[in-house]
Formats: sequence, structure tokens, C-alpha cells
Amino acid sequence: MDKNYAIKTISNKYSPLTYECKQELIDLVKILRLKKATILVREGTYSDKTYYIIEGCARAYYLKDGKDISDWFACENEFISSIVSFFTNKPSPHFIELLEDSVLIEFSREQIEMLSDKYHDFEHLIRVVVTKTMLSQQKRIASSQFQSAEQKYENILATHPNITNRIPLTHIASYLGITLETLSRIRNPKRSNLT
Repeated sequence: MDKNYAIKTISNKYSPLTYECKQELIDLVKILRLKKATILVREGTYSDKTYYIIEGCARAYYLKDGKDISDWFACENEFISSIVSFFTNKPSPHFIELLEDSVLIEFSREQIEMLSDKYHDFEHLIRVVVTKTMLSQQKRIASSQFQSAEQKYENILATHPNITNRIPLTHIASYLGITLETLSRIRNPKRSNLT
């Protein structure tokens, strides 16, 4: 997939961009082709980049007392970044890792600020992306507080129907805040009833 098509997809999915803005974006941004297990952001480092996933899948995760806790999954046509570091210029509290060989567009904070100053439509697109991200995170917080394990699992399947084919179950379980055994029981209720 080329940059032209990817920028057009962003414009169609999030908020329309003018021809001039799209052309400048195509000239400015770079496409990265990276292997599975590449770490895009490390805990404790500064990150002024955000990534749009053209192909592949990524996750953000924390290390807490030696335990790996997934916090965010993003796949095709979604953005991912260390929000804390990107917006506050503080060290990232988490890692971002690729779960598959991936093709990404990398945006720097400087590019985003420059394009937002120059193009009202780009500024609006960024607002839409940030709002969607905030709403998604808010939905996840509400889900973790008020929903059963089964409901949480159904929610993630609604957002990413083929997630279990792409992301290890250990990562999905930690994202949902449940044990791997509970996730296995939810996925195979008949089998767990036989034991």
C-alpha cells in the first residue's frame, strides 16, 4: 500500500482533508516497514511520535512488578502512541510493541503542529482522532469497572473480530483484567463444563 492510498483512507475514515493538505502529508510523512516484536516506544523514554497502522497490529503495555499488562491494542486504520509522552513531553509510562510485521505511517509532533497551524481540516482531523481515542479509553475504563468478564470479551470481539487469531491470549487476558484460565473458560464454555 502506498502513502497516497493510506492518507486517502485516513481522510475518509476520520475527517476529510483538502487536496493540498493530503499532498503535503504525502511529502512529509514516512512509511515504516517493521518486523514483529519491534519496540516503537520504551517505558521511561520520551516519544514525540504517533503511528497510523496501515497493516499489522500493535499493543501498549506496562510492566508492573515484573508482570506484563496490556493496555491498548491497535490494528489496521487505527492510531497508537504514548499519549502521555506525546502530549505532555514526559517519559512514557508504557511500551508500545508490534505484534505482527507491520506497515506504519510515522507522524512527529512537530509535523502535526505545523500542519494543524497551516490547515484547519488537519487540525479538525487530529481533534477527531484524539476524541475517538479518549472515548475508546473511557469505554474501556467503564467496562473494566462494571462489566462481567464475558461482556468485556464480547466488547473486544465487537471491536476486533479476529483478535484471537492475531494477538496471544495472554495479552488479551491481561487487557481484560482476567486470568488466562477465565478467558479459556469464556471461549470454550462447553469444554469447561465437561471438567
